[in-house]
Amino acid sequence: MTVAGYVPVPPERAERYRRAGHWAGAGLADLVLGPPGGGRERRVALVEGEERVTYGELRAASGRLAARLRGLGLRREDRVVVQLPNGVPFVTLLLALWRLGAIPVLALPAHREHELRHLLAMSGAGALAIPARLHRADHVAVARRLLGGRGLLLVLGEAGLRPGEIDLGAAMRTPAPRREDGTGPGGGDVALLLLSGGSTGLPKLIPRTHDDYGCNLRVSAELAGLGEDSVYLSALPAGHNFALGCPGVMGTLLRGGRAVLGPPALGIMTRERVTVTAVVPGLAARWADAVAAGEPRPRTLRLLQVGGAHLSPDLARRLRRVLGCALQQVYGMAEGLLCFTRLDDPGDVVEGTQGRPALPDDEVRIVDGELQARGPYTIAGYFRAPEANAVAFTADGFYRTGDLVRRHPSGNLVVEGRVKDVINRSGEKIAAAELEDLALAHPGVAEAAAVAMPDAASGEAVCLYAVARGPAVPTLGEIRSFLDGLGVARYKLPDRLEVVAGLPLTAVGKVDKAALRERVARESRV
Repeated sequence: MTVAGYVPVPPERAERYRRAGHWAGAGLADLVLGPPGGGRERRVALVEGEERVTYGELRAASGRLAARLRGLGLRREDRVVVQLPNGVPFVTLLLALWRLGAIPVLALPAHREHELRHLLAMSGAGALAIPARLHRADHVAVARRLLGGRGLLLVLGEAGLRPGEIDLGAAMRTPAPRREDGTGPGGGDVALLLLSGGSTGLPKLIPRTHDDYGCNLRVSAELAGLGEDSVYLSALPAGHNFALGCPGVMGTLLRGGRAVLGPPALGIMTRERVTVTAVVPGLAARWADAVAAGEPRPRTLRLLQVGGAHLSPDLARRLRRVLGCALQQVYGMAEGLLCFTRLDDPGDVVEGTQGRPALPDDEVRIVDGELQARGPYTIAGYFRAPEANAVAFTADGFYRTGDLVRRHPSGNLVVEGRVKDVINRSGEKIAAAELEDLALAHPGVAEAAAVAMPDAASGEAVCLYAVARGPAVPTLGEIRSFLDGLGVARYKLPDRLEVVAGLPLTAVGKVDKAALRERVARESRV
């Protein structure tokens, strides 16, 4: 049983993945929590600040919440947009939804009204889970506008709730009838909807099943060497695929380890004796700078995973030297394919490549420089997006990644660029087309082109080239304020504005983005 709009893997390949043991046929909550009883129940599963939650307590809390949500009318295949910060409630809610067979749609903490409206509409979600306030933003007011009095609103934190709005924290703690009504998921059911990088506008929805995401967790955890003694720091938002399941929080729990849901601070790593974490290159560089400046190195750190953006060989070498731990490059996508450097790879391979596919049954090919992939945990199509699927997937079921790669002599892949026109700020993908459309709504902008510019901290920042409409020339502050007023996520706001008389064009009359990228890169070096 699968929700309408999901594109399943063809039956012959699905059967092959089952025979190979990649698909276990179990729900993710059962896989992550393991069987009840035994020594695991009393071990700590989650850490948030001073709070410690054991596996037994997490199992009980997710069961109570699942029962409460069922009593509120939530059923199998119902979609819930989840926008919660890293913390115990985030993990508990996901497990509760998986127990019900409901489908979380994972928004990010930085998303605002513009993006949330799109996710609700695209997913058909009738429920929204939010914090009361985060980063000074009033999420409840936004949610009320979006839901318009219809649907289910779950709120984390004190917010002066109205009738029909649910205090998520209280729902986790309050006993509820534990009756089962047969609504739990099967392995082939959609388990969650992740977000694409949105290379052509607002993000598409990526449907991951209990089977394929379970495979994702198992193979990632194995290649990271996780076990019961592992302590994983979720340094990135856990709504990201990297921090959620590669192996992330859920892969750590699957192996019986401990997940720390705290700020990405070296002191937290020392206090909690963290052994593994995953970061984007910009954050890794800041940690190395801090240690080089005299901050104590987290001596229990065994493995640093780096992904989400390009990692230069020079920075890779510096991280290994300064932080004194093993480095693992992780290249992949929420659509599926994951590549890892292996823990026993030579130093030059770890520093200079983005790894190789996680499983032998991952099929990859390079066509005109572009990487294409299919396999046991790679989707066969986006959710409710037939037009996008016709472009993104080949007739024989390979996903066109849009990434330009070459093979290293070791057999690993080296990522050299992107076909897609996106800006990658610290792992957050910003679609140039979306930002351009929003900028054109400003009364002072006649033409717009957004391109990536080099940035030491985040890898890439946003430069907006604009042609003014009339004599009044907009300023960067005015453009940022205007976009902020539209409810656009702040990580998408331009860092630099260049007002030009006209945009350069290619021979066929298209905006010459390559020329603009070269120009801003050259000017950034001056």
